[in-house]
Amino acid sequence: MSTDAVAPSPGTLSSGQADVQALAPLAAQLQKNVGRAFLGKPEVVRLVLTGLFAGGHVLLEDVPGVGKTLLARALAASIAADFRRVQFTNDLLPGDILGAAVFDPTRREFELKPGPIFTNVLLADEINRATPRTQSALLEAMNEGQVTLERRTHVLPRPFFVVATQNPHEFEGTYPLPESQLDRFLMRVRVGYPAHDDEKAILLAQREHAPLEGLAPVLSLEDVLALQAGVRAVRLEDPVLEYVLAIVRATRQSRRLSLGASPRGSLALMRAAQAHALLQGRAYALPDDVKAVATPVLAHRLLVGPGEPDSGPADRERILSEILERVDVPL
Repeated sequence: MSTDAVAPSPGTLSSGQADVQALAPLAAQLQKNVGRAFLGKPEVVRLVLTGLFAGGHVLLEDVPGVGKTLLARALAASIAADFRRVQFTNDLLPGDILGAAVFDPTRREFELKPGPIFTNVLLADEINRATPRTQSALLEAMNEGQVTLERRTHVLPRPFFVVATQNPHEFEGTYPLPESQLDRFLMRVRVGYPAHDDEKAILLAQREHAPLEGLAPVLSLEDVLALQAGVRAVRLEDPVLEYVLAIVRATRQSRRLSLGASPRGSLALMRAAQAHALLQGRAYALPDDVKAVATPVLAHRLLVGPGEPDSGPADRERILSEILERVDVPL
């Protein structure tokens, strides 16, 4: 595919976009460090970092034992940031995540006892084992970066990044995430089983040491914030923006879907494409960036129409893949 029409010439890059290219080595350094512990899935690592740099949140979904929690912990260990892990269970309450306002009789006022959500990186492990009421406690935090307790609004630290893991819905003791909760995740990423050689490398690497041993931070909080600001400076030429809109419009017009992507989905797709371009070392986005992130960004926002098979994420991804094949790519 020719990219001449959608890539700006080097002389047209602004100073802000030149700064984006200067940030690319930081992104590559983080990706390499996470890959030291999470072996064999560089594309999965790249997608999770895309979610982080885009300022969104990521849902990792697959069967137990494929490294979802390890990936989240490796990312947190690679950033000099505050990290909290919450193991979601069916008896977990919203206050166990958010904290509570406790009355101090000596001062005669309520004092905030912050919960684990007051952190930079939150691992919500097996999120779909908690009840919908507890799941919904994350909505305001994920959407607005704040928590409201006893009519008071408390701003969360920046950056604030939720990495949630969930098992397939057919597993016993799980509650499907409601659509409003799913929509707050910028991306849903399926991890998958490793290839034979990669799995052998995993076994060899863990004969003597745990994968997280010796994994030191390579980025500071300021680095992450700079990368998130840099994503917004990544340039999208009008043909690429129209391509984003055409894909989203096609999901709304598909007879095989009862619900297409919302404007939040459009914004998520654009921002993820910008972040993916930065991870590739570019200050401008290409149609290839849009296609690379379209499935993890949009598939979980779609509802399959009546009469169509809907046995899980694979069916939605298959329909979206067919839509992507039909939508014309700008040349």
